[in-house]
Amino acid sequence: MHNSKDIKIIRHSLAHIMMQVLEHLYGAIPGVGPSTENGFYHDFDAKYSVTENDLPKIEKEMKKLIKQDLKFSKIQVPIDKGIKFLDKKGYKYTAELARDLKKQNQKNISFYYQGKSIQNNLNDINNNKGFINMCKGPHIKTTKQINPNAFKLIKIAGAYWRGNEKNKMIQRIYGIAFNNEKELKDYLEKLEQAEKRDHRKLGKELELFIIDSKVGLGLPMWLPNGALIWRIMEDFCYQEHLKNGYQLVRSPHIGSKKLWEQSGHWNFYNESMFPPMEVGRSLEDVQKGKKTGVKEEYLIKPMNCPFHVVLYKSKLRSYNDLPLRWAEFGTVYRYEKSGELSGLTRVRGFTQDDAHIICSKNQVEAELKRVIDFIIHILSTFGFKDYKVSLSVRDPKDKKKYSGNDKGWKFTEKVLEKIAKEKKLDYVKEKGEAAFYGPKLDFKIKDVLGREWQCSTLQFDFNLPKRFDMSFINKNGKKERPYMLHRALLGSFERFLGILIEHYAGAFPVWLCPIQVKIISVSSSHKKYCKKIAEKIRDNNIRCNLDISDETVGNKIRKAIKEKIPYIIVIGDKEVKSNKLSIRDRGSNKIRQASQEKFIKEVLKKINNKL
Repeated sequence: MHNSKDIKIIRHSLAHIMMQVLEHLYGAIPGVGPSTENGFYHDFDAKYSVTENDLPKIEKEMKKLIKQDLKFSKIQVPIDKGIKFLDKKGYKYTAELARDLKKQNQKNISFYYQGKSIQNNLNDINNNKGFINMCKGPHIKTTKQINPNAFKLIKIAGAYWRGNEKNKMIQRIYGIAFNNEKELKDYLEKLEQAEKRDHRKLGKELELFIIDSKVGLGLPMWLPNGALIWRIMEDFCYQEHLKNGYQLVRSPHIGSKKLWEQSGHWNFYNESMFPPMEVGRSLEDVQKGKKTGVKEEYLIKPMNCPFHVVLYKSKLRSYNDLPLRWAEFGTVYRYEKSGELSGLTRVRGFTQDDAHIICSKNQVEAELKRVIDFIIHILSTFGFKDYKVSLSVRDPKDKKKYSGNDKGWKFTEKVLEKIAKEKKLDYVKEKGEAAFYGPKLDFKIKDVLGREWQCSTLQFDFNLPKRFDMSFINKNGKKERPYMLHRALLGSFERFLGILIEHYAGAFPVWLCPIQVKIISVSSSHKKYCKKIAEKIRDNNIRCNLDISDETVGNKIRKAIKEKIPYIIVIGDKEVKSNKLSIRDRGSNKIRQASQEKFIKEVLKKINNKL
């Protein structure tokens, strides 16, 4: 079996083999073609559009080339010679990349050639039928190293050259590749499961949310079922925050330009912010061309932090006031390219379960422990008990790019690692991955399909306390700068809900289900009794819906199953006479009997235990 390094090289080489086929069959010219986490892709510009229907043909041709035992040769040349060669071949995209390298004073570039024989000279290439492109490698030595039955082309998409919307839209083919056929088969099954669980598909089927271009891309709207799940999550989180010693604060959706300039976001976060809006005049004034004497500029907020700092500074604070734990489920707005938006997992407007902890140095360790315990409690309640942690620290070779002083960084990095060890977290230390304003811990949960999602985060901030000159009066009566911790448990409600939908395939735990019980009438004569039972169930704070329509019982049951209702109760003559309920549990074809009281106790137990 190949190791992880080998398989990455094989995936990269497969991208080049695919490009060779694309050039031969479609006259395509190459863009970039890297390996990815589970496979590879290659960008290309063809004379005409390649479609999904072409993928089997391309895959078949790739396998033919692999069986020919093609050799991979590396050819190093002076950069001017390489650019001239690329221009001659018409490879305008890689020629552009080569020219960028020249601007960076790079003297030489490397090419990789794949063909039936080893080549060492660019001048000989044009007489061969292989494929060559600028590439830094590495690549395999020969296609004999590839298992032709362990890869598959899975989709084709449009891609802006270099990811820039101003550039031409070209095409991209994605492939997956593994060590053997079993790994490929397992992954394809996982993909099939992921497709069935896609939160965009289930969100529509279960009537949870919609995204409408008339309202705006990346701005989800919640239908009754989705809004109810949101409210259940939010109420639970609010109560847990209050139990954990947090206080609630609220801030507006917009803030003046002055605020974002002082916080530093105006310069260091501008790629993720929307442009300013002028609030010194109305829309009507603008439409009529009226001028204003005073220009007021506001920005829609990308985060809540600066507001919380201003709230902190609204009065003099003492060491007796600390620690302050302030939480806000605040909706923020961040610029995302329209092509990168994706359902609930990549949006432009989202609600963070945000909190800031402001404390003294001697309180830091205890607060970190509290937060980690809180994160684990929240994640496990929602069904995520498998997670990994990234400990992101400074790049020791480039300390100048970070805010704060050396002493503060050493203390916070050391205490984060100490707590991670004490709490026995499965963590990896990642040098150079810290934000410029402080080190952090990121929790990556694993869903039922084994996919990792980053959710909870805990971050120190040296930037805002310095910029806003935050302080408190210590025991000696002197001003001291507090430590500030940013903290989110779910990350954002939208993204976390998307993860939950896919994790549970829409069959949420009973406590989270928007509809926990559905009562179905057999005929019109049972409607009155159904309403009576529904009222009794609702009186016990159980969410219950009725289906007393004139459709057949079979149709009504099928609809309830599609809605993934945990309990379906069918009421007919027998149930009215016996005063018992006929219950069909989610995922079961069997009907069981229970008294009304016993059933209500059963459901309440699951709700109370968050099951």
